[in-house]
Amino acid sequence: MGLDRRGFVKFVVGGVAGTLFTPVIWQGLDDASIWSQNWPWIPRVPKGEVKSKSALSKLCPSGCAVKVKTAGGLPYATVGNVANPMSKGGVCPICAGGVQLMYSPARVKSPMKKVGEGKFEAIKWEDAEAMLVEKLTALKGQDGKIAAISGDETGSANEVLSAMLSGLGNAGGFHVMPGEMFTATKGVKLMGGNGQPGFDIEGADLVIMIGADALDSWGTTVANQKAFAAARPTGAAATAQFVYAGPVLNNTASVCDKWLAVPPTATADFALALANQLIAAGAVSSAADFAEYKALAAKHTPEAFEAATGLKADALKELVAMIKAAKAPLVVAGASFGQGAGALDFVAAASLNVLLGRVGQKGGMTVLAAAPKAIASATDRENAKDAASFLASVATGKAAPGALLIYEANPAFALPQAAEMAKALGNIAFKVSFSTYMDETAALADLILPAPHPFERYDDAMNPYGVAKATYLAGKPVLAKPVLDVKDPVDVLLAAAGKLGLSLGFETYADVVKAKAKALGADFDALAAGGIWNGEAKGGALSLGAGALAKAAPAKADDKAVALAPVTRLAFGTGSLATPPANLLAVRETELLGKDIFVQMNAATAKKLGVADGNKVKLSAGGADLKARVHVNEGVAANTAAVPLGFGRSAWDEFTKGKGDNVYKILTVSDEAGTGLKVWAGSTVTVAKI
Repeated sequence: MGLDRRGFVKFVVGGVAGTLFTPVIWQGLDDASIWSQNWPWIPRVPKGEVKSKSALSKLCPSGCAVKVKTAGGLPYATVGNVANPMSKGGVCPICAGGVQLMYSPARVKSPMKKVGEGKFEAIKWEDAEAMLVEKLTALKGQDGKIAAISGDETGSANEVLSAMLSGLGNAGGFHVMPGEMFTATKGVKLMGGNGQPGFDIEGADLVIMIGADALDSWGTTVANQKAFAAARPTGAAATAQFVYAGPVLNNTASVCDKWLAVPPTATADFALALANQLIAAGAVSSAADFAEYKALAAKHTPEAFEAATGLKADALKELVAMIKAAKAPLVVAGASFGQGAGALDFVAAASLNVLLGRVGQKGGMTVLAAAPKAIASATDRENAKDAASFLASVATGKAAPGALLIYEANPAFALPQAAEMAKALGNIAFKVSFSTYMDETAALADLILPAPHPFERYDDAMNPYGVAKATYLAGKPVLAKPVLDVKDPVDVLLAAAGKLGLSLGFETYADVVKAKAKALGADFDALAAGGIWNGEAKGGALSLGAGALAKAAPAKADDKAVALAPVTRLAFGTGSLATPPANLLAVRETELLGKDIFVQMNAATAKKLGVADGNKVKLSAGGADLKARVHVNEGVAANTAAVPLGFGRSAWDEFTKGKGDNVYKILTVSDEAGTGLKVWAGSTVTVAKI
């Protein structure tokens, strides 16, 4: 049977998680896409000397150390950097298309000022920066009137943003998009620790991923894939086993030794039921709250497990046997970006590492202490507030900022109940978007100050989520100057701070990044050449989190609703980045057909709902609806409807705009008991045939 071009790309990009374990395939795909797509907005490769330059691409959540191939000084392809100890030559499906995205028609080409509903006009940088300073000057010193949202979990730009807000009298105004790092760090606090959790996948001989799509969309995916590949040497016996517990047979589950179909509403139930069986098999812990934890776990009987997950209790017995046989078992806790898992889900899964004595051990869980800051007055990462709670307060009038600075974030698209989030943004008089692309949030802004592409700027990444030991990467521009009329947002903010009478100690972001490297004792030039800095891996004394878990509210039963599983695939983009054009070829026709998105469910769930394969249905929750087609797929957990994230864009470019629908709009928010966090992993929907 032959493969046409679309079928080939589906096979390489969509069907096999293991294709990213080597840079060769992605190098071929990237070169092929440039030469075969012939999109008019990509310049022809010029004649000239061919070089490879190191770069840090933060197009994906964790960032990839890459090599950018140039001809005559202009980039034409992106490949992995084999010299980088973390990626070892691998590259993710987003960063592989880095050059395409640098020339994307969705890029904002110059500063833009809103002149009407959905209308903008280009203005000069001097006028744009004067407008920013004027608005901030009027609000300076008024607590609660200036706020910021950052979509960057790892960069030192956050230090500049938060320190600037503090200097303007708004120390509590810094917020981050609530991603996997934010939630997990809050979870560590509930366990009596302080810092960011890490997971030594490379050193484990049994890896149990509870909700963590670690080989596709969770943490440092390329490094995770390298660890997986190393444990599966060609022609030799495997040195580690992998188990995935989650709602969908995704790319990670498809290559694991075992997949356990756990609905998104039952993550904590699964983890505590496993704890119950481990304790019954003799597991004990010296943690002070073990007795309380044991009593809590005892409530999660095999019968309760079956009712919550739809799985047979024998699955737990098999898993306990695997754990007992392992020398270095590891439980990887946490959901992928956009899935809205709470801190309690993290605690429930991470507590298994404490129970098994696997914290601070090789192949175990670690806790990374806070890194030294380049700017002393910056907000500590673990003290940042979440953007979902902030915008919910704006929507109700509890918060009334006059100005909002939005750095590389897209809250109008990538937060639950997206329509309500967009309305909340409308309540803020002056919104500034520091965005590389014309995304949904930039389209609502009053002033757009375009950011450079990663290949055009200095940037850094401190402790990308999931790393087992302190890790720092940094990069510098590949190009002598940007291809468009853009400026580094941090340079703009530092200049504005000076005009507002603030001294943050730096004039450019390049200076900030170099100071961060120096504070760590790292060599910036070595980092910019593709190197990496590693610090000490720490364990930290953690409790089992029993007190926090005891406050968890039980899931509400609803015979008319099913669990909603938002499915992440890195190839489809992220909340802050739409699907790269070449990656649209990797979308299966049972995920998106024309403009119709598909909802996946197994046959039993479809029968319960009275729908069949191909039916058009309406998914409803929280006063919002999403229309989709049904695809019956046995790779979905019981009583679960799975829909891919990343579609339904209302901005960006002709390749992604208007295709499918945005799942975020039907994800419903609840307040997590005992933490105050806004979570949506427990979202349910009704499904009706139309």
